[in-house]
Amino acid sequence: MTQELKPIDQQVVAVVGASSGIGRQAALQFAKRGARVVVSARSEPGLASLVDEIKRFGGVATAIVADVTVFDQVKAIADKAVEEYGRLDTWVHTPAVGLFATVDNIKPEEFQRVIDINLLGQVYGAMAALPYLKREGRGALIHISSMLGRRSLPLQSPYCTAKHALEGFLESLRVELQHEKIPISVTNVMPASINTPFYNNALTKLGVKPSAPPPYYEPSLVADAILYVASHPTRDFIVGDAARAIDLLQRISPSLVDYLLLLVSFQLQRTNEPKSEDAPNNLYEPIPAHDKVKGDFSNLVIPSFFDWLDMNPLFKWSAIASSVWLALIASQSLYFWSDVESAIARSVELMLLAAQGFPNK
Repeated sequence: MTQELKPIDQQVVAVVGASSGIGRQAALQFAKRGARVVVSARSEPGLASLVDEIKRFGGVATAIVADVTVFDQVKAIADKAVEEYGRLDTWVHTPAVGLFATVDNIKPEEFQRVIDINLLGQVYGAMAALPYLKREGRGALIHISSMLGRRSLPLQSPYCTAKHALEGFLESLRVELQHEKIPISVTNVMPASINTPFYNNALTKLGVKPSAPPPYYEPSLVADAILYVASHPTRDFIVGDAARAIDLLQRISPSLVDYLLLLVSFQLQRTNEPKSEDAPNNLYEPIPAHDKVKGDFSNLVIPSFFDWLDMNPLFKWSAIASSVWLALIASQSLYFWSDVESAIARSVELMLLAAQGFPNK
């Protein structure tokens, strides 16, 4: 089954969770590339400022306020896209909330709220978008998960639970669509630590503002990946070289990763900035003051090399082929010089034997 996606400038895109962070950056980049964008979030002021920003540079966007824990409100996002622009081509689902605490310090209703937003919200998004994508006969479902869906961290059990479950949901959905021979691309985007207001918004019971284990990457790196998979069918896309390293280590030795996280992850998830459990958080209500793209960790941001390679597969496979070729040449050279060394040693040995057979007179 061949999956073909439209060029970005021919797409109608719904971006859910667009008032801040990755969602906001993705919406801006889609609009700059010529897509017609429907943006949604709980924060009406955040959406209004985003639509104004898009329209100022000539982009096309419309907004709808929605809470992803309510299916009818999520469905209204897809309905709005079709009502305004006649169809839906790509659904990008980004909303997530954080809760930093040990398991025994989390209330059941708090754990459930994280699951409702981070997991069921994603499920509702797929359910709302699928009928319209099927009607078009193609399209993309892009779900923003996390590397914590592959490897959990302590102090974030509700978040990690939701992200692991999301991966299972997407795997089921993907094969169902393949079975029906419906060419809809289902992508799981798994970022490393990203410098967004997520950590400003999170509920923390650590006594301090939470952080993620560095390094951090810019939200634009994730947005670049989102736009890439919106026009190039992709199963999984890991964002950030650090995430790729953790994924590899987890596959090789989960117990080694356990040990490493035991050593560093508790301290690295705490800043020195005091923050009370009663401080504002977005578990139940948005925080308009944090309706921006970037967070507070720009000093810990680094670039990522392999993301560019993954978005330029010709260069990626050329690099791999070149590496294999160089390794082959190196191994052949090693064998050649090993043979030369053996030949020289044998020649010296024969010379010594000859000398012993013909003593000096």
